[in-house]
Amino acid sequence: MNYKINELFETIQGEGSFTGQPSIFIRLQGCPVGCSWCDTKHTWDIELKDQVTPDVMFNKTAETVQWSNFTAEDILALVKDKQFRAKHIVITGGEPCMVDLTPLCETFEQQGYSTQIETSGTFEVVTTEKCWVTVSPKINMRGGYEVLASAMLRANEIKHPVATEQHVDDLKALLAKHHIENTPIYLQPISQKQRATELAIETCIANNWRLSVQVHKYIGIE
Repeated sequence: MNYKINELFETIQGEGSFTGQPSIFIRLQGCPVGCSWCDTKHTWDIELKDQVTPDVMFNKTAETVQWSNFTAEDILALVKDKQFRAKHIVITGGEPCMVDLTPLCETFEQQGYSTQIETSGTFEVVTTEKCWVTVSPKINMRGGYEVLASAMLRANEIKHPVATEQHVDDLKALLAKHHIENTPIYLQPISQKQRATELAIETCIANNWRLSVQVHKYIGIE
């Protein structure tokens, strides 16, 4: 199976339960959800004209629409060739759950890596049992996709971007709809805006939820 990869890099996870964890990010190309505040819009479209060789993809110095095809074994070989030291894999996008992620996660887990998926919850989550699934539910986005019950129930954590009270109300309604009670809930202020941050803090305290502040953006790393 081939995976369309836009970026592959080593950094520190800046969000959710694994904040501070050295991680290898695998960013897949393709996402039809259409979030207005998305900070990776260059990963939305899959165009054959944008396909490049693995070397060109890996050595990009800026965010572009270029992507390259890899098998799971290709990705593992590249990670080892680049001598990445992190042992935690984060599969993100785009929307990674548009494809079966089981072969990719199995390949790394068999080599002693932990795996994590970051998804909007609008596609079935097909992965290994060990994989940590972060659902960042995208509600009423312009793509028209609904957040799936199966994705919410598979989530090991739920990380929700917020800027307004409506975002909080939407999340509470979604949690009630799918009877989510014990899954850790993180609120993440959109674009680090002061009012969004204040709202997230107030709401986390009121509901005994957790705050995720995108540490990587504050300290200036990818």
